[in-house]
Amino acid sequence: MIRSVLVASGSCIPDLVVSNQDFSTTRFFTPDGTLIEQAGAVTLDRFQAITGIRERRYARPEQTASDLGWLAADEALTSSGIDRESLDYVIVAHNFGDVVDGSNRVDLVPSLASRIKAQLGIRNPDCVAYDLAFGCPGWLEAVIQANYYIRSGDARRCLVIGTETLSRVVDPHDRDTMLFSDGSGAVILEASSSANAGILAHHTQTYAHEYAGLLSMGKSYAPAQSESPDRFMKMQGRKLYEFALQHVPQVVKTALDKAQVPLTQVKKVLLHQANEKMDVAILQRLFQLYGEASPNLNLMPMTIGWLGNSSVATLPTLLDLLQKGQLADHRLETGDLVVLASVGAGMNINAVVYQC
Repeated sequence: MIRSVLVASGSCIPDLVVSNQDFSTTRFFTPDGTLIEQAGAVTLDRFQAITGIRERRYARPEQTASDLGWLAADEALTSSGIDRESLDYVIVAHNFGDVVDGSNRVDLVPSLASRIKAQLGIRNPDCVAYDLAFGCPGWLEAVIQANYYIRSGDARRCLVIGTETLSRVVDPHDRDTMLFSDGSGAVILEASSSANAGILAHHTQTYAHEYAGLLSMGKSYAPAQSESPDRFMKMQGRKLYEFALQHVPQVVKTALDKAQVPLTQVKKVLLHQANEKMDVAILQRLFQLYGEASPNLNLMPMTIGWLGNSSVATLPTLLDLLQKGQLADHRLETGDLVVLASVGAGMNINAVVYQC
């Protein structure tokens, strides 16, 4: 049996650090345009207590999402010594394309995958480059697609990138602005005949009928900008939280059941870094499905505290840092079973079971 094995990873963590304190004088409004009078310190303390975020990273003004994606991909290729001309696919997950500093206009032509392939200097026309928009679970869904190509024999090596500059599509007068950040991560998957490593199973769902509007684009909350044609990313936070708790644990369990892997054998659970409190609740709910006691939270490494929520980039960045031993008290060993899962706009959910 051919399996898809992760043979290289890379990430681009922007060096522009934005702390919670940087928002202390920001004028935030409610969705109906009412100024939030609450003291800045109170707002920031409450925000950190709920989300776990104390700072986040933004891209430099001259950088775009494709630039960040190229840096992450180049790191994976260079550090591994893999011949980039041997890649069969370059799949790039994102949601907003390249957005230049000072604008929130989306630029999708040519595709980010084509731009990154060109930046990487890949000349091979049989290396197919395309984009995938699937909300925050986009990178993991791209991994799932790459796995299909590899398992079918159509591909031997796939480069899968998640990249985003959310700082340029958020409303500066919406408190949710503080959640989001920029970044990129990349992995290279390769065909292997090993029975002891690779992707074992996955499961994906889309709940569009009732939930498609939980994340959408909308006007600024600031009354002075109500007539502006600009649109910003908006989310219904409480409903999204409830949706995730209800559905994500079952998707993870379905993937584990398909892989015939007991929860007790899982060494790490890597969840999309959307909200620390939500991720902890998802993990606890997963253990409840199995009738298990509350888990040791060391099972779930977190980066949201210092990287924020960079959408499709959170999982590959987290995985790269974990692979390289750059997360304190977290290691991956040969044979370890890992679950990766994400939830986001669509509403989409996915999970992958992987053996190191």
